[in-house]
Amino acid sequence: MIARIVPVLFAFGANLGDRGETIRAAQRELAAVPGVSAFRASPLRETIALTTHGPDPDAPRYLNGVALAETTLEPHALLDAMQRIEASHGRVRDVHWGDRTLDIDLVLYGGRAIADDRLTVPHPRAHERDFVLSPWLDLDPDAVLMGHGRVAELLARIGDTTRRIDEAGDARF
Repeated sequence: MIARIVPVLFAFGANLGDRGETIRAAQRELAAVPGVSAFRASPLRETIALTTHGPDPDAPRYLNGVALAETTLEPHALLDAMQRIEASHGRVRDVHWGDRTLDIDLVLYGGRAIADDRLTVPHPRAHERDFVLSPWLDLDPDAVLMGHGRVAELLARIGDTTRRIDEAGDARF
């Protein structure tokens, strides 16, 4: 049986510790997961912390980025790998939208819509998040978010408050 190759989009965020190194290490680890290939990460962007009460200028700022890849893994197996990587970097889930050492979201899994108690894809708030849309455009200026339209138009609608961090460009693993 030949495994089906599915394009995926991941989003990464961190606002505690060495944010950039944590995100890049997690990306290297995710790129090395058997069944994940063609991993390409965006430049990182800094943003204000977003909490359940809205933006919090007093909280530590986030670094965010996205990565495009291909996988032969089923969605929940991919989610399990993502959560193992988060845990290995000290991720705890005690406060909803709280400060974190690492957050990895599965934004898209091919053209599939998934909604269960563990996973919702496409990510239900990606269309509202400049820290997802802006780095995504860095990788793919023609990107389209399933169910919402062109990423460039979505970002123009909500505005871009992110600040690009100087790095050597996108990262390929």
